[in-house]
Amino acid sequence: MKLKELLEELETLGKENDASVEQKDRKYLNITRDTGEFLSVLIKAGAVRQVLEIGTSNGYSTLWIASALPEDGHVTTLEVSPFKISQAKSNFKRANLDHKITVVQMGAVDYLGQASRLYDLVFLDADRASYVQVADQIVSLIRPGGILVCDNAVSHAEELREFIDFVDSTGGFTTTTVPVGKGEFVACKKT
Repeated sequence: MKLKELLEELETLGKENDASVEQKDRKYLNITRDTGEFLSVLIKAGAVRQVLEIGTSNGYSTLWIASALPEDGHVTTLEVSPFKISQAKSNFKRANLDHKITVVQMGAVDYLGQASRLYDLVFLDADRASYVQVADQIVSLIRPGGILVCDNAVSHAEELREFIDFVDSTGGFTTTTVPVGKGEFVACKKT
């Protein structure tokens, strides 16, 4: 299946699912299409090769990320829900991008406590309340010149305020909030 068609299918499925499902852990809560396009441009412009995504859901955002990477690029994506992991893996195979993606069934707190590699880009789209707990680890895993992108920076500004203030206070990043999708907080680590 062509990637464009799959992304359109998942976009529609996500909206329909989220409108009809009551359980939050069964909602996809996908990024918007323009956020996917924005991530794609950032990845290509920044010569990004290694990405950490926190919050896979059904893999919609992961597909945008993986498809923008060069052939030797790779995404490590974290998800706690077995239901969502199963759907995401199926979608990665359908897009023929599964060779660029490693799914880790683990929460951010546990993964970041053991992670040691540096990433070119870290994309946050999961449990916003947990970001503050792991803020030190998140910023330490971004290479100099690397990028942090945090979804929902406008739609959930109050929930993210403490985390964004922490990143700003480090003095190690140039930051902005971009009015794309639900708002993207973007921080580039100084070299």
